Amino acid sequence: MTDALPRETPETDAAAAWWRQAVVYQIYPRAFADADGDGIGDIPGILSRVDYLAALGVDAVWLSPFYPSALADGGYDVADYRDVDPRLGTLDDFDAMVAALHERGIRVVVDIVPNHTSDQHEWFQEALAAGRGSAARERYIFREGKGEGGVEPPTDWVSVFGGPAWERVEDGQWYFHHFAKEQPDLNWDLREVRDDFLKTLRFWSDRGVDGFRIDVAEMLAKDFSDPLPSREELALIPIDGNHPLSDRDEVHEIYAEWRALFNSYDPPRTAVAEAWVASHRVPRYASPESLGQAFNFDLLKASFDAGEFRRIVSDNLALAAESGSSSTWVLSNHDVVRHPTRYGIPADPAGSTAEVQHGGEWLRAGGDEALLDRERGTRRARAATLFMLGLPGSAYLYQGEELGLHEVVDIPADRHQDPWFFRTGGEEPGRDGCRVPLPWTTEGPSLGFGPGEPQLPQPAWFAQHAVSVQDGDPASTLSLYRRALALRHELQDGEQLAWHESGRADVLWFRRPNGWQVITNFGTEPFALSGDARILLSSDGATATEVPGETTVWLAPTS
Repeated sequence: MTDALPRETPETDAAAAWWRQAVVYQIYPRAFADADGDGIGDIPGILSRVDYLAALGVDAVWLSPFYPSALADGGYDVADYRDVDPRLGTLDDFDAMVAALHERGIRVVVDIVPNHTSDQHEWFQEALAAGRGSAARERYIFREGKGEGGVEPPTDWVSVFGGPAWERVEDGQWYFHHFAKEQPDLNWDLREVRDDFLKTLRFWSDRGVDGFRIDVAEMLAKDFSDPLPSREELALIPIDGNHPLSDRDEVHEIYAEWRALFNSYDPPRTAVAEAWVASHRVPRYASPESLGQAFNFDLLKASFDAGEFRRIVSDNLALAAESGSSSTWVLSNHDVVRHPTRYGIPADPAGSTAEVQHGGEWLRAGGDEALLDRERGTRRARAATLFMLGLPGSAYLYQGEELGLHEVVDIPADRHQDPWFFRTGGEEPGRDGCRVPLPWTTEGPSLGFGPGEPQLPQPAWFAQHAVSVQDGDPASTLSLYRRALALRHELQDGEQLAWHESGRADVLWFRRPNGWQVITNFGTEPFALSGDARILLSSDGATATEVPGETTVWLAPTS
């Protein structure tokens, strides 16, 4: 096992708060690097790329699930929370990876999936064997069905991935699954469940893990007391602390226990909540008594629009101040269309909407490449990224965005892996398009991802974005990210910003406490700069006198 990240000085409040301004790089392990050639990325593959991560300049990596799993949902169906999937390596491999990252000053955050287990988890297998009324079934949410012989599910609820939210087992009972049927929900009212997850959190913390990302953090606490509402009735219940399935107030009793455990370490372990809740509910998850930080997905859902971006930044900085946390900023992750593609999709003629820019409608309509302006999407993505990296708070990057990767939309139906695609009969395109293995070189069966064919097919155009192509090109997106992260470490100052009125509705201009300035031109006409402006970095072709359309510049601090 490895120790926590070495420190040159005794622990201070500032050192313990590394996460407040960190750049965190999300690794989807099965699509990052494959060391053994089976087509699936693995822990040794990550270990082989730690120098790449160090050169990129990130402060931490966040690993999506690497646990034993049947892969019914990309690893988010966990069969054993305290082990590594043998296809991805061993615990020794994990320890070696953590040690290598720590040696380079990179912290490690791992995904925890507490709402549900895999149906292959030993607890669920025991529940199936034990039968009605058993202690083993109490760990999950089992109910009797309706109708003669209980042949109808307890409610008409629908799962996130489509189809019924209940699955019947051999003896006639039904279990609840908010997601796929292979992901039965746990009963968090049970003390045994709470204690087992405390054991899991301590297991990884003791191995040197610095923090945790909590999957669907709002869903753990539930109310299944009778009578259960119908689907129609459920939709009318406000999600404000008393909804039967989401964002219940008592979920923070669970996280208070987690926080006590995290704080028992030096430095305290961090946590960030993936909580899809109303904005005014976010500070509860981000408070120091709960998880400490929560994802802000608003930029991820926004159009490339100055007004939207300004409102989102102002609102979320206010929410962060309310909780005492720092905000988080994210443009892409493993669940959404990559942002260069989102920004390259034309607006709905009836008016731009977040859904159109989010990419969902375009994909459901077939993802017509003829409608995608790749060059414009890339230009906007570079501008949005520099804008985001100039903000106070922590920034989350998704693997491959530093290469300027677009969404892969032409995956053959028989190569898809996402249950969302299969459970909706292909109506929902799923999330495989952002999970295609990374291109490291221009040659080989998987463009340097590994010695064998990749788990998901890589399009031919991926080769143009390979690390080997971009590595020595100062104009490449990879070079832009490297320069931006290096400068950000030098310039990041405090957790405030002040808006400077640009005189144009399509240009945002803000200043950080040390005088560092960020200007983003969301429009198409150039924006004039004063003669004394000193540009430190530009997303695309700015000069000392003007910022082109769809471009961000960083200006040097002024006295």
